[in-house]
Amino acid sequence: MQGCDASVLLDDTANFTGEKTAGPNANSLRGFDVINTIKSQLESLCPKVVSCADILTVAARDSIVALGGPTYTVPLGRRDSTTASLSAANSNIPAPTLNLSGLITAFSNKGFTAKELVALSGSHTIGQVRCTSFRARLYNETNISDSFATSLKSSCPTRGGDNNLSPLDVTSPTSFDNAYFRNLVSQKGLLHSDQQLFSGGSTDSQVKAYVSNPATFRADFANAIKKMGNLSPLTGTKGQIRTDCRKVN
Repeated sequence: MQGCDASVLLDDTANFTGEKTAGPNANSLRGFDVINTIKSQLESLCPKVVSCADILTVAARDSIVALGGPTYTVPLGRRDSTTASLSAANSNIPAPTLNLSGLITAFSNKGFTAKELVALSGSHTIGQVRCTSFRARLYNETNISDSFATSLKSSCPTRGGDNNLSPLDVTSPTSFDNAYFRNLVSQKGLLHSDQQLFSGGSTDSQVKAYVSNPATFRADFANAIKKMGNLSPLTGTKGQIRTDCRKVN
């Protein structure tokens, strides 16, 4: 959780509790088996050369491209952490309940501007989220489309169904596009933190800009996600190149 170091892939050990069970990740973060398969194949071809951190970063880029998103250059040479922090994951990953000021602060603490916050939030054009993360918005908030809220209540009742999934982007959930921002303007942001980006605050104009100019969103997103991939990487002799992404060597 210190940066782009693949700490999230580590299983729990006797020395530390990993980040997979952190509140924002538990029953939400998926695809570990895909990364493990890629790592296994790479180790058979070129042992101890490609880090798990580099695999994650390249896989993220290729997944975005596969769904119609922008491509960008991924610098390589990251190394893997030898520890993980459950507490850091719980405290540093922005919660879906944050208001705009909290989101801006959380991203600023990692060196990102409010504009980059909005651009990176556009990644919510793909993916799904558990009912427990948006139930309060569904039943308690007023800046939500009535028809949108009604369509979700059967799969996310007031009680039960905590792990039922709904797409973050109801319009085009498997395409990387600017529909996420169009949804916000229509008050169809699924998470409280999503709708905060278009709720009469300082980021409203940026959301509108991405609605009217998809190419600008794609360019800004590519720059911001590339910057995120370079967040405090381990290089040189720091860390290690794990042979198994789930555990240290």
